[in-house]
Amino acid sequence: MKRPKHPLGEYLLIPIGGTAYGLVEVLWRGHTHWTMVLLGGVCFYLIGQIGSHLRLPLYLCAVPCAYVITGLEFLTGCVVNLLLGWNVWDYSSLPMNLLGQVSLTFLGCWYLLSIPALPLATHLKKILAR
Repeated sequence: MKRPKHPLGEYLLIPIGGTAYGLVEVLWRGHTHWTMVLLGGVCFYLIGQIGSHLRLPLYLCAVPCAYVITGLEFLTGCVVNLLLGWNVWDYSSLPMNLLGQVSLTFLGCWYLLSIPALPLATHLKKILAR
């Protein structure tokens, strides 16, 4: 008899991805914020969704991932920094920034980080959904 898939298992990608992103940010910037950990987890979950639904080569799947991450970072920045005034980050000094919340120069970084994150998130999603 085949075991039914656990419906909530894949949501464990959120704390896994959030923890991983928090560590990357601490290594990169020296600190992080709980909102970035949460955002990193949501992005990792969505990367798993993109990776399991798009039937494209890895280098092409990473493109929508980079745009999703950038878009969510912008929305989060608008809420956390502009609306709530928490000043978690400010990219206004960087080129190609939007309201100081994202810099389109980071789009390439998100693309490159999506390349290893895609197979990892997709694989973990399959394991966790068992």
